[in-house]
Amino acid sequence: MAILYFQTSSISRGAGRSAVAAAAYRSGERLRDERTGKLHNYSQRTDIPHKEIVLPTGLDTTRISWVHDRSQLWNTAERSDQRRDARIAREFQVALPHELSAERRLALARRFSQDVADRYGVVVDLAVHEPRPDGDPRNHHAHLLMSSRELTADGFGAKAGLDMSSEVARKRELPVGIAEIKAMREQWANLANEALLASGLEARVDPRTLRAQGIDRPPMRRISYGLVKRERRLVANQSIERILDKYRERAQRNSSQTAESPIDTVRRRAREAWQRLRGERGRQPGQSSAKQAENEQAGSRRKRNHGHEL
Repeated sequence: MAILYFQTSSISRGAGRSAVAAAAYRSGERLRDERTGKLHNYSQRTDIPHKEIVLPTGLDTTRISWVHDRSQLWNTAERSDQRRDARIAREFQVALPHELSAERRLALARRFSQDVADRYGVVVDLAVHEPRPDGDPRNHHAHLLMSSRELTADGFGAKAGLDMSSEVARKRELPVGIAEIKAMREQWANLANEALLASGLEARVDPRTLRAQGIDRPPMRRISYGLVKRERRLVANQSIERILDKYRERAQRNSSQTAESPIDTVRRRAREAWQRLRGERGRQPGQSSAKQAENEQAGSRRKRNHGHEL
């Protein structure tokens, strides 16, 4: 069964995020954010089979050759906005149908990226990710990191895409706000279904809500990879606790089978030492132990006789 997953998010400086950092993670590269001086190194990643920078069709890049370099591209995007709460980039993340071959998944991701670049006139940094070794083997997906400003032959211009004003969007005959997100979701579903059909597969994705599809159940909660990792750490900790519990039970069982446990030995020796100390304090100087015992017995007899006299 093909899965429709389409999520949009923003890369906002006000939220403490960086477009350079986002690009480094998605592309699996080592990039330095010139604004903060921080180095973001994800070059050890091996789950990124394809990445490329997609530009609007027909754009002349003679004067903006830096757009082909990922580090220069996103550092320039960071400099294009000086506000502390500026939104530097947007992202579309989509699930690539695992039923398709690797070549068809890549072709689908590249086609959607070109559609986005042409629709908004922005640069799109595409990265295709494979499933993680310890994750769901169906989790083929793509990240489309796009600039929040349109890209012209002279560099970054006005706000574009989901960041353009409602007035500009209407002039371009584009939906506004959530309606635009729904339109892009439907566009992605149409492209994915075309690819599935071209591959001779019966699987399809549906961009409609469950209610619109006539499915009577609440939507499933998305489980992020971070939550999965935390859950795995919790299970590991529980396993450790089970091992420790078994050790405690075994240690207690073994101690009960012996004549005397280590703690009982310590208690017995402490008790004996205390008894010896009391005996030495009650003994008169120069008396032997036998004489001391005889005196104690005589004292006991006197007490008994005295009780009878009373």
